[in-house]
Amino acid sequence: MRLARVIVVVVLAALASVYVVAGAPIALAVFGVQVLYLLKLRRWWLLAAQAVLVYTASVAGGVSTGILGFLAGSLLLTPAHRDTARVLAPLVVASAALIDAARGGATADATITVVLVSLVVFGLTRLVERAGEMHAARLSLAAAAVAAERLRLAAELNDGLGRSLEVIVEGGRRAIAEPDGAGEVLASVTATARAALADARAASADYRATSLAPELVTARAMLDAAGIAVEVRGGHTEPLGPGGALLANVLREAVTDVVRRGTARLCVIETSEQGDEQGATETSEQRDKPGNTVRLRVVDDGHRTAESPDFDGLRLEEAGGTLVAGLSPTGHFVVEATLPRGPSPAALPGGTGTADAGAPEPPAGRRRRRPLPTLTHDASYAVSVAVLAAVLVGFSVKALLQLPGALVIPAAACLAVIVVMQLRSVNGRHMVALGVMAVLTYAPIPVFGPVWLGVAGFLAGPVLLAFPWPAAWPMTAAIVGGVAAAGMLFGLPAPVLANSTLSALVTGLVVYALLRLAQIVKELQAARESLARAAIVEERLRAARDLHDLLGHSLAAILLTCELTRRLKCPPERIEEIVAMAEGARADLRSVSGEQRELSLADEVESARTVLSAAGIRVTVEPAELNLPAEVETVLGTVLREAVTNVLRHSEARHCAITMRAGEGGLLLRVSNDGVSSAGVHTGRTRPGSSGIGNLTTRLAALDGRLTSYVDGDRFILDACVPHRAPVPA
Repeated sequence: MRLARVIVVVVLAALASVYVVAGAPIALAVFGVQVLYLLKLRRWWLLAAQAVLVYTASVAGGVSTGILGFLAGSLLLTPAHRDTARVLAPLVVASAALIDAARGGATADATITVVLVSLVVFGLTRLVERAGEMHAARLSLAAAAVAAERLRLAAELNDGLGRSLEVIVEGGRRAIAEPDGAGEVLASVTATARAALADARAASADYRATSLAPELVTARAMLDAAGIAVEVRGGHTEPLGPGGALLANVLREAVTDVVRRGTARLCVIETSEQGDEQGATETSEQRDKPGNTVRLRVVDDGHRTAESPDFDGLRLEEAGGTLVAGLSPTGHFVVEATLPRGPSPAALPGGTGTADAGAPEPPAGRRRRRPLPTLTHDASYAVSVAVLAAVLVGFSVKALLQLPGALVIPAAACLAVIVVMQLRSVNGRHMVALGVMAVLTYAPIPVFGPVWLGVAGFLAGPVLLAFPWPAAWPMTAAIVGGVAAAGMLFGLPAPVLANSTLSALVTGLVVYALLRLAQIVKELQAARESLARAAIVEERLRAARDLHDLLGHSLAAILLTCELTRRLKCPPERIEEIVAMAEGARADLRSVSGEQRELSLADEVESARTVLSAAGIRVTVEPAELNLPAEVETVLGTVLREAVTNVLRHSEARHCAITMRAGEGGLLLRVSNDGVSSAGVHTGRTRPGSSGIGNLTTRLAALDGRLTSYVDGDRFILDACVPHRAPVPA
């Protein structure tokens, strides 16, 4: 924002310098008042002082009535009594025409000059203000986007999982009240719990598919733990859409293969995007848009043959993508996957996006994941372009008024082309457009005469915008110098020559300022929309983690208890336990929907002991009585939930040990179990779609913690270490 204000101050100083050179040093005071207006010091007494200054300079000092444009622009900017100010501004323009008519000057030219100066003053100041407002509102916009996404998630989850939990609670209570029909009721409750668990895992996978970030975090952690140097180069724009899940699976399989081989010293993970618009003619707007294709590359130096990991079942081809794996000419093993981007997100809460026709269809029976809410486009950019167009047209009309009638039409055609090229400059650097403007600036001079020298200012503005300043300023100096040289060849008087040269420079600065501020407004709009999209993606990832780690665990425990209760002929105490679990799952569902919930590590240890014991697994616990921060207890409690779920789902354990040990660096939570021989997940083979370890790695990384897992004999060991200040015994 400081750069925007500096640009405006420089332009205002350049405008004032025109009148100073014309012999009116009072214009310096007018400039000072205008700077105060830019700093939002806007009082009627200051406006009155400016009126005295400009009318004194114009009426008593004989200065060009264009200086009245400062007053008209200030009136348009006055917040108090805005309607009165807007009525007075046209009166100032009319007074300039009357003063010039009394002098016998060109009334139309004077009127246009006043209007142009007022537009420049108002437009530049208002654009700076609007840019500041957009910059300040970026966080509130992101917060609004997250709030809307939470409401949408809550409605969606309560409509499905919330009803399922309600059915489980009501069924459990009915089974207690009617013991004779408890078996049949519990069978229905079990089916509902199984379906709810499947829905929770499917929803978690859907939400997680919007981003590769969790898998990148997991991949880095796995490679670091294996002693392999890793470089991650993210070049994609999120959210990714449905294809994100497929790319995550490719990344997971590729990194697992690198770790399993154990011969690599370096692994490079790179993501990038490609769109339809490529090459030098690509505009900045096109570069800011997400590409149509997302590419993932995993390169390592540990392969000796072209044997690739097992990617069977990923079905990238069915989604319109490609997957290639093999040795490169340099001897590195490369896995490269490309996929078309899914539904295009737009940004602000309040609407819905449209799905990409080329996106893969979800499997039968699965609901389609909704795209992100649509962002409404801010009108500031349109206003900035409108002000720029008005100023360009005004300058053009001033030039046309000075030409003979026979030359007006060809001159108007040339100026129309230049104006269009100028407006294109807002969207990026166009060398062809600059070339066309350069030709139309200099080639017509012999035909149109000295009047055409002012058009050089139209060329100076885009040059300042298109090139780095060390190159742009010498080029601008050459353009202005060319105006002076051409004026001397035409034999212009010294005052007229000085005015033409300075006017070309001022016009160039004005055009540059309007172009640059229009770009700044557009960049701020894109930045805040990007921030809102990122906030929505992060909220979905949080919901995915909580669905998997919190609600998924609760539903898995409910399902397990339901099945055990049915085998034990439905004892009432077991059914009451199911009802209590379902009530707790409701709290987990509220947490998924955005309600903050803290977990107690001690309560989670007791819950783990109960669930594992109910499954016939012997449990030993070595607790440590510590005063831990709430966020540490919540994260470690979540880790314990996931570890217990994995023991139940992926092993044939007979014994599980839960150990907590305090050290100088923090707390270590260890969960170990036997029965690892038949547990594929514990022997290095990951399950497609598995996200538990990635979720836990992400949660621990937020606290500078780490997660490691390994096999020791017939036991699988999961360690979670959270560093913080030395724990204090309770």
